[in-house]
Amino acid sequence: MKQEFDLAAALAGGVEGRSGAWGFIQGFAAHWAGALESGDGWAEADLAAAEERLGVRLPAALREAYLLFGRREDLTSNHDVLLGPPELYVDDAKEALVFRHENQGAASWGILLDSLQDDDPAVFIRFDLADKSAERWQGWLERLSLCFVEVVLSESVQAEVEPCDFLEADDDSIELLEENCVQLPFPAYPLGENDYATRWFLGQNALLRDDGMAILARGRTTEDLDRVRDLIPGDWLNDHR
Repeated sequence: MKQEFDLAAALAGGVEGRSGAWGFIQGFAAHWAGALESGDGWAEADLAAAEERLGVRLPAALREAYLLFGRREDLTSNHDVLLGPPELYVDDAKEALVFRHENQGAASWGILLDSLQDDDPAVFIRFDLADKSAERWQGWLERLSLCFVEVVLSESVQAEVEPCDFLEADDDSIELLEENCVQLPFPAYPLGENDYATRWFLGQNALLRDDGMAILARGRTTEDLDRVRDLIPGDWLNDHR
């Protein structure tokens, strides 16, 4: 008998370190998206070419992620975009190695150059501002492997071909979310002094994200997503019932 994937338990192990993160992503992919296969990662030669072009050694966590699932756009690039090895670059200020872009160019995620020697360095985010002099790298998550867990979770609730939906959050919807779903064991982020912290919840066969502005939800089936809509009534963007 195939063992059911316990998302909450797997995530608890996934946030502890690199091996746990990759184990979680493998289990999540198999249960929610499609099992990882050998061709889902970039080749070692692709990573070596990127290192030669950039003149840097990629951190172990970045190499491991690209080798395992870096080509799986359904896990990494439904909304924001994970850059492939040929697209990695150092920002103009020579402060960070950039590996991910917000889908409209409003933000970038990177690893500070002075931490590239770490196996699992912290990840920072920089917002694209009208005043370029005000742009700076701000703390996002304390480990790159943790960031990749967040990438897979965030992209999964924004997949166009899956049962996903979006609800602008208010006090009532947040209260119903907390009453009807279980908060998952993922560290609060972004790092630093922020007015909100993104939180993850699990319903009955449904994954939900509260980022302080909206609730994003994905059900394993349309019926699972409809159950979320019924439990948290509101103007869900894709609810055409």
